[in-house]
Amino acid sequence: MDFLQLENFTFLAIRFLFNLVTTFLVVVLYARISRKKEFYFSYFAISVAVFLLVYLLENVEMELGFALGLFAIFGIIRYRTDAIPPKEMTYLFVIIAVSVINALSKNYFGYIELTLVDLLLVGTLWVLEKALMLRQVDSLSVVYENIENLHQDREKELIADLELRTGIKIKRYQIEKIDFLRDVARITIFFDVTEQNTKREFKV
Repeated sequence: MDFLQLENFTFLAIRFLFNLVTTFLVVVLYARISRKKEFYFSYFAISVAVFLLVYLLENVEMELGFALGLFAIFGIIRYRTDAIPPKEMTYLFVIIAVSVINALSKNYFGYIELTLVDLLLVGTLWVLEKALMLRQVDSLSVVYENIENLHQDREKELIADLELRTGIKIKRYQIEKIDFLRDVARITIFFDVTEQNTKREFKV
C-alpha cells in the first residue's frame, strides 16, 4: 500500500469540494425559508459522512444497494428522539441524494456534467421555494381571555391583540373552544415559519 496516492487523493478532494459547495447552496436555500439553525449542523455533518462513506466503500461492490440502504436506514430511524417536520425531512433526503450522486458518479460524469446535475437539483429547490412561493405554515395554540374580541365585528381587534401579545404575524386563526364559565377561549393561530419559527402552547 502506497503511503500517499496523490492522484486518488486529488480526485477525492475535488469531488468532496463539489459536494460541499452543493450542500452549502442547499443549506443556504433552506436557511432563507427557515430559522431552525439546529438543522444546519446536521445537514453538513450528514452530507460529509455520507459522501465519504459511499465514496470510500464504492469498491465493495454494493454501490446501488448500499445507497438505497442508506435511504432506508434514515427512513426507519428518523431521529426518533424528536419529530422532524416533512420539509426538514425532505431537505435531509436531498442532502443524502446529493452526497450519493457526487460520490458514485465519478465513473459516469465529468466535472461539467456533475456541475450541471448539482445546479439542476439546487435550481429545482429554488424554483419550488421562490418562484412557486411555497410557504411552510406552522400553528400555535393559545388560551385567550378577552372573549369580547371573539365577536365577528371585532376580528381586527382580536388579530391585533394576538399579534401584540405573541409577536407573531398571524395568517389566519381558528377558534377551537369557548368557555363562557371561565371567560376563556382556545384559539389556534397559523403563521409563516419564515417570519416566526416557534411552536408552543401558553396562556395569554
